Amino acid sequence: MGRIIVSANVSIDTVVEDPTGEEGTAHGGWFLRVHETDRAARAELQLEEARDATALLFGRRGYEFFASRWPQRDGALADRLTDMPKYVISRTLRNPAWNRTTVLTGDAAAEVSALRDRTAGDILVYASFQLVDELILRRLVDEVRLLVHPVALGTGRRLFEPPADIPLLRAGVRQIGTNLVLLSYTPEGPARG
Repeated sequence: MGRIIVSANVSIDTVVEDPTGEEGTAHGGWFLRVHETDRAARAELQLEEARDATALLFGRRGYEFFASRWPQRDGALADRLTDMPKYVISRTLRNPAWNRTTVLTGDAAAEVSALRDRTAGDILVYASFQLVDELILRRLVDEVRLLVHPVALGTGRRLFEPPADIPLLRAGVRQIGTNLVLLSYTPEGPARG
């Protein structure tokens, strides 16, 4: 049985929106506001996480963001992401271009439960926060990993919006580079909704 792992880059006040600045928000580009040594450490962490995982899971918008960038990139992380099986929860996505992509068109909770049952290993969820909101409420997330960037933005789409009111138990704390911190949590409590 697989494990659903949410992996998110967040500001210190849990904003996840517009990390690269491509969405054009006033606070965009915060992901890039770290020292070069922190960028290198973050890249090492991302590669380690991808190597340890079995598959990727996305909502449509998160998939489109990744699929428009990663297939054209070079390097070990790009190769790993491209080679991994990818699953997309979407009723509208047709003919995905990124190789090894399967579109799951049914109910998100049912599709993810079935995916979990037939997959051995970690299934990473990247950049798919509407999907994460549903999965966390349905208690389908086994671990939440937050790579905290040392910037407070004050506005923007936050992780778990609207608030999920779900207790999270600390599973780990790890310094990444000089200024980044990886926080790991496991959700607690029975499923709702």
